[in-house]
Amino acid sequence: MQKQELRKEIRERKRQFTERQLRELSLPAIRKLLNHARVKEADVVMVYYSLPDEIYTHELVEELVKLGKTVLLPKMIDDRNIEARVYKGKEDLRQGQSFHILEPAGECFRALEDIDTIVVPGMSFDKEGNRLGRGKGYYDRFLSQLKHAYKIGVCFDFQCVEEVPTDENDIKMDEVIDNGMQP
Repeated sequence: MQKQELRKEIRERKRQFTERQLRELSLPAIRKLLNHARVKEADVVMVYYSLPDEIYTHELVEELVKLGKTVLLPKMIDDRNIEARVYKGKEDLRQGQSFHILEPAGECFRALEDIDTIVVPGMSFDKEGNRLGRGKGYYDRFLSQLKHAYKIGVCFDFQCVEEVPTDENDIKMDEVIDNGMQP
Protein backbone atom coordinates (compact mmCIF):
# COMPACT_ATOMS: atom_id res chain seq x y z
CA MET A 1 0.00 0.00 0.00
CA GLN A 2 1.28 3.47 -0.86
CA LYS A 3 1.53 6.27 1.71
CA GLN A 4 -1.44 8.26 0.33
CA GLU A 5 -3.65 5.16 0.29
CA LEU A 6 -2.74 4.31 3.87
CA ARG A 7 -3.43 7.90 5.03
CA LYS A 8 -6.85 7.74 3.37
CA GLU A 9 -7.63 4.39 5.01
CA ILE A 10 -6.61 5.63 8.48
CA ARG A 11 -8.68 8.81 8.06
CA GLU A 12 -11.68 6.60 7.27
CA ARG A 13 -11.04 4.52 10.39
CA LYS A 14 -10.85 7.68 12.52
CA ARG A 15 -14.14 8.99 11.10
CA GLN A 16 -15.94 6.04 12.65
CA PHE A 17 -15.52 7.70 16.05
CA THR A 18 -16.70 10.98 17.52
CA GLU A 19 -14.19 13.37 19.05
CA ARG A 20 -15.53 12.41 22.48
CA GLN A 21 -15.07 8.69 21.77
CA LEU A 22 -11.49 9.31 20.62
CA ARG A 23 -10.76 11.18 23.86
CA GLU A 24 -12.04 8.24 25.88
CA LEU A 25 -10.09 5.78 23.72
CA SER A 26 -6.96 7.85 24.42
CA LEU A 27 -6.95 7.20 28.17
CA PRO A 28 -5.10 3.83 28.17
CA ALA A 29 -2.32 5.24 25.97
CA ILE A 30 -1.95 8.28 28.21
CA ARG A 31 -1.76 6.04 31.30
CA LYS A 32 0.94 3.97 29.59
CA LEU A 33 2.91 7.14 28.81
CA LEU A 34 2.65 8.48 32.37
CA ASN A 35 3.86 5.13 33.73
CA HIS A 36 6.59 4.67 31.12
CA ALA A 37 10.11 4.55 32.60
CA ARG A 38 11.53 6.82 29.87
CA VAL A 39 8.89 9.48 30.58
CA LYS A 40 9.23 9.15 34.37
CA GLU A 41 13.03 9.47 34.25
CA ALA A 42 13.10 12.28 31.69
CA ASP A 43 13.86 15.84 32.70
CA VAL A 44 12.92 17.26 29.29
CA VAL A 45 9.95 15.77 27.44
CA MET A 46 8.63 16.94 24.10
CA VAL A 47 4.98 16.14 23.46
CA TYR A 48 2.43 17.36 20.92
CA TYR A 49 -0.76 19.27 21.66
CA SER A 50 -3.27 16.97 19.99
CA LEU A 51 -5.62 17.62 17.12
CA PRO A 52 -9.19 16.30 17.52
CA ASP A 53 -8.39 13.05 15.64
CA GLU A 54 -5.20 12.19 17.57
CA ILE A 55 -4.49 10.56 20.94
CA TYR A 56 -5.69 13.32 23.27
CA THR A 57 -2.61 14.76 25.00
CA HIS A 58 -3.85 18.01 26.58
CA GLU A 59 -4.13 16.53 30.08
CA LEU A 60 -0.86 14.62 29.63
CA VAL A 61 0.89 17.90 28.92
CA GLU A 62 -0.55 19.46 32.07
CA GLU A 63 0.35 16.42 34.18
CA LEU A 64 3.96 16.50 32.96
CA VAL A 65 4.20 20.18 33.95
CA LYS A 66 2.83 19.31 37.42
CA LEU A 67 5.48 16.60 37.72
CA GLY A 68 8.16 19.24 37.27
CA LYS A 69 9.26 18.21 33.79
CA THR A 70 10.48 20.72 31.25
CA VAL A 71 7.72 20.28 28.68
CA LEU A 72 8.24 21.22 25.06
CA LEU A 73 5.65 21.51 22.31
CA PRO A 74 6.26 21.82 18.57
CA LYS A 75 5.64 25.12 16.80
CA MET A 76 5.48 25.41 13.02
CA ILE A 77 7.90 28.14 12.00
CA ASP A 78 7.43 27.91 8.23
CA ASP A 79 5.94 25.55 5.66
CA ARG A 80 8.69 22.96 6.23
CA ASN A 81 9.92 23.13 9.82
CA ILE A 82 8.95 22.97 13.46
CA GLU A 83 10.87 24.05 16.51
CA ALA A 84 10.56 23.14 20.18
CA ARG A 85 8.99 25.72 22.47
CA VAL A 86 8.83 25.64 26.27
CA TYR A 87 5.34 25.11 27.69
CA LYS A 88 4.49 26.20 31.23
CA GLY A 89 0.72 26.51 31.08
CA LYS A 90 -2.29 27.10 28.86
CA GLU A 91 -1.49 30.82 28.77
CA ASP A 92 1.46 29.82 26.53
CA LEU A 93 -0.86 28.66 23.73
CA ARG A 94 -1.85 30.73 20.70
CA GLN A 95 -3.74 29.84 17.56
CA GLY A 96 -1.19 29.06 14.84
CA GLN A 97 -1.14 30.85 11.49
CA SER A 98 -0.82 27.83 9.21
CA PHE A 99 -3.40 25.31 10.39
CA HIS A 100 -5.17 27.35 13.10
CA ILE A 101 -4.22 24.83 15.77
CA LEU A 102 -3.07 25.72 19.27
CA GLU A 103 0.70 26.18 19.35
CA PRO A 104 3.12 27.24 22.05
CA ALA A 105 4.15 30.87 22.22
CA GLY A 106 6.81 30.24 24.89
CA GLU A 107 10.53 30.63 24.40
CA CYS A 108 12.35 28.59 21.79
CA PHE A 109 14.23 25.63 23.29
CA ARG A 110 17.60 25.51 21.57
CA ALA A 111 19.36 22.81 23.65
CA LEU A 112 17.95 19.96 21.57
CA GLU A 113 20.57 17.60 22.98
CA ASP A 114 18.82 17.94 26.37
CA ILE A 115 15.55 16.43 25.11
CA ASP A 116 15.34 13.01 26.77
CA THR A 117 12.07 11.71 25.36
CA ILE A 118 9.77 12.83 22.56
CA VAL A 119 6.17 11.66 22.13
CA VAL A 120 5.33 11.69 18.42
CA PRO A 121 1.92 11.56 16.71
CA GLY A 122 1.38 9.78 13.42
CA MET A 123 -1.24 8.62 10.97
CA SER A 124 0.00 5.04 11.23
CA PHE A 125 2.76 2.92 12.76
CA ASP A 126 4.02 -0.64 12.37
CA LYS A 127 5.66 -3.05 14.82
CA GLU A 128 9.12 -2.09 13.51
CA GLY A 129 8.63 1.51 14.68
CA ASN A 130 8.04 2.92 11.20
CA ARG A 131 5.83 5.99 11.19
CA LEU A 132 3.55 7.50 8.59
CA GLY A 133 2.93 11.20 9.20
CA ARG A 134 0.47 13.58 7.59
CA GLY A 135 2.74 14.00 4.58
CA LYS A 136 4.55 17.30 5.07
CA GLY A 137 7.70 15.90 6.71
CA TYR A 138 7.72 18.34 9.65
CA TYR A 139 8.45 15.69 12.25
CA ASP A 140 10.95 13.72 10.18
CA ARG A 141 13.04 16.84 9.55
CA PHE A 142 12.90 17.75 13.25
CA LEU A 143 13.54 14.22 14.52
CA SER A 144 16.62 13.91 12.31
CA GLN A 145 18.24 16.41 14.72
CA LEU A 146 17.37 14.29 17.78
CA LYS A 147 19.32 11.08 17.30
CA HIS A 148 19.87 10.77 21.08
CA ALA A 149 16.25 11.31 22.23
CA TYR A 150 14.02 8.30 22.90
CA LYS A 151 11.17 8.49 20.38
CA ILE A 152 7.75 7.13 21.37
CA GLY A 153 5.11 6.99 18.66
CA VAL A 154 1.60 7.11 20.05
CA CYS A 155 -1.63 6.14 18.33
CA PHE A 156 -4.95 4.31 18.51
CA ASP A 157 -4.73 0.55 18.00
CA PHE A 158 -6.62 0.85 14.70
CA GLN A 159 -3.75 2.99 13.37
CA CYS A 160 -1.28 0.11 13.72
CA VAL A 161 -0.70 -1.80 10.51
CA GLU A 162 1.49 -4.69 9.40
CA GLU A 163 3.83 -2.50 7.36
CA VAL A 164 4.16 1.26 6.90
CA PRO A 165 5.70 2.29 3.56
CA THR A 166 8.95 4.19 4.18
CA ASP A 167 11.67 6.07 2.36
CA GLU A 168 15.13 7.33 3.31
CA ASN A 169 13.76 10.47 5.02
CA ASP A 170 11.49 8.63 7.46
CA ILE A 171 12.65 8.45 11.07
CA LYS A 172 11.86 5.30 13.06
CA MET A 173 10.42 5.34 16.52
CA ASP A 174 12.19 3.53 19.35
CA GLU A 175 8.79 2.31 20.55
CA VAL A 176 5.11 2.61 19.64
CA ILE A 177 2.38 2.84 22.27
CA ASP A 178 -1.26 2.44 21.39
CA ASN A 179 -4.46 2.46 23.40
CA GLY A 180 -4.71 -1.35 23.42
CA MET A 181 -4.91 -3.05 26.76
CA GLN A 182 -1.50 -4.76 26.61
CA PRO A 183 1.15 -3.02 28.76
